Amino acid sequence: MRQFSIFREALREALSEEMRKNENIYLMGEEVAQYNGAYKVSQGMLDEFGDKRVIDTPIAELGFAGISAGAAMNGLIPIVEFMTFNFSLVAIDQIINGAAKILSMSGGQFSCPIVFRGPTGNAGQLGAQHSQNFENWYANCPGLKVVIPSTPYNAKGLLKAAINDPDPVIFMESEVMYGDKGDVLINSVKKTNRLVIVEEAWPLASISSEITFNVQKNAFDHLDAPILRVTCADVPLPYAPTLIAASLPNAEKVVKAVKEVMYVNK
Repeated sequence: MRQFSIFREALREALSEEMRKNENIYLMGEEVAQYNGAYKVSQGMLDEFGDKRVIDTPIAELGFAGISAGAAMNGLIPIVEFMTFNFSLVAIDQIINGAAKILSMSGGQFSCPIVFRGPTGNAGQLGAQHSQNFENWYANCPGLKVVIPSTPYNAKGLLKAAINDPDPVIFMESEVMYGDKGDVLINSVKKTNRLVIVEEAWPLASISSEITFNVQKNAFDHLDAPILRVTCADVPLPYAPTLIAASLPNAEKVVKAVKEVMYVNK
């Protein structure tokens, strides 16, 4: 698989390659067709695949999420794009009580191969309602897989895997970096005897708190200092740039935490 320098190009190539291979795959969401996507991920895809497979929707996330869940139960493979994952809260009943439960509640008779994807987290002065992280919310629901790629290269591979997964996948395109790297992390702690976790999400019941628990469970005797976390402040993200900077993790906060676990005063 070739290397990419731009995240959206990797996503577009993954979508296009899978749609060329399987005519049952379609993309649906707000402004994905005529406007080429809010972040231009689907640029040119309407011209190639047509308006039956690249579908603009009304501003009705609950509706098109439900339509796609039904389509997935009947042999199609929907890729649902939320303009921002903050808007997925409008559709959360169809995601949590619909798509995530279908396999279990049907006794394995129906699968729900569907990808819910879109940007998440802070993007700069978008206000509290458009700057949230919900990966831990969705990860807490049995029946859902949550994927957050960290580079263009793994974004393409992970999106292709998500599209081919028989179950619903939450695919968040974000600067938040969390992956299944448990063994690597444990081995690192055994080597350094310290750990600082950086996460853009809120601190309570977050992915970083789960990582902290697992490291303490599996490598407690190797820790020479308490595990520290650098997270977003436990507040709705402000609009003012100075307050955004004060709320989010940054290099200064990370360095301070690292010095603390190293017992370095200066």
